[in-house]
Amino acid sequence: MADSCKEKGKVLLIDPSLVFRPEDAITKSGWEFRRFPEDSGHPHMQQVKQTYLSMHTHQCVDYVQSKHIQWGLFNKFEATVFEALEKLNDLIDESDPDVTIPNIVHAYQTAERLREAYPNDDWLHLTGLIHDLGKIMTFYGEPQWSTVGDTFAVGCKFPESIVYRHTTFHKNPDLNNPKFNTKYGMYEPNCGLQNIYISWGHDEYMYRVLKHNKCTLPDEAFYIIRFHSFYPWHTGGDYMHLCDNRDLEMLPWIKEFNKFDLYTKKEEIPNVEELKPYYQSLIDKYCPGKLNW
Repeated sequence: MADSCKEKGKVLLIDPSLVFRPEDAITKSGWEFRRFPEDSGHPHMQQVKQTYLSMHTHQCVDYVQSKHIQWGLFNKFEATVFEALEKLNDLIDESDPDVTIPNIVHAYQTAERLREAYPNDDWLHLTGLIHDLGKIMTFYGEPQWSTVGDTFAVGCKFPESIVYRHTTFHKNPDLNNPKFNTKYGMYEPNCGLQNIYISWGHDEYMYRVLKHNKCTLPDEAFYIIRFHSFYPWHTGGDYMHLCDNRDLEMLPWIKEFNKFDLYTKKEEIPNVEELKPYYQSLIDKYCPGKLNW
C-alpha cells in the first residue's frame, strides 16, 4: 500500500483482513463510548455539554470564516511536530465523554494500534500520532469549544445527528437565517466537502498547517486529519448531498480510522520514550524541521 501513495490522486485500498474490530475493544474495556446524556448530573458530563453549548452558540458562518483568516496567517509560532506534540501533555479535552487523560496519551494509543494493524503503512502511523495536534490552538488563545469536539457544517441546515442538537443551538445566529437553514443553504449539490465551511476546530487547522508547510503525506492522510471529527457525516450519514466522488472514495478510510481513534482510548498507555525514535523517523520523512503554525 505504501508504494501506491506515490501515485498522485490514487485512492488506497483497505485490507479487509486487517480491519480493526471495535467490538473486541468494547468487550475488553467494558466501556461504553460516545454517550452524551442530556441531563447528567456528573460534573464531567456537565462540562462536556457546556463545551458543546458554547460551540453550538458561537460557531456560525461569520465566525468560521473569521477563524480561517486569523489562523491562516501561520504566524503564531514555529515548532517541530514533536515540540508541538509535547504540549498535548497539558491538554485534557473538555468535549470527550470517554476519558480525562492528556491528549498526548491518546495520540500514541491511536498511532500504535494503527501500526499494529497496518505495519507497512508508515504514513498511517504518523497520521494517528498527529491527528489531534491542531488542539495546540488552545495554548494560543483559542477556547476549547473552538478547538475540540465533533464538527458540523455551517451555512446549511443543522442535521439531527449533531450531538445535543435540540438543546444547544437556540442562540446560534444562523439557526433561523433563511440563507443558511435549508438543506443546501449556501452550497450547491455535490459541491464537495472541500468547498464547505465546517465548524472551526483542530481538524481544519491541522490540515491547513500540513498543507502550508508542504508536508508529503498522501491524500488519505489529509482527508483523515481534516474530517475525522466530522461525526455527523462519517457516522451520522448526513451531508451526503454535498459530497463529490472524491469524498465518497475517501469515506471508507475515515470510517476505518475512526475505529482506532475512538476505541483505543481504554488501552494500555504506551511507553512514549521508547517509541520516539520510530516516530521521529516518520516526522523526518513526511513533516521535517520547524513548521509554521
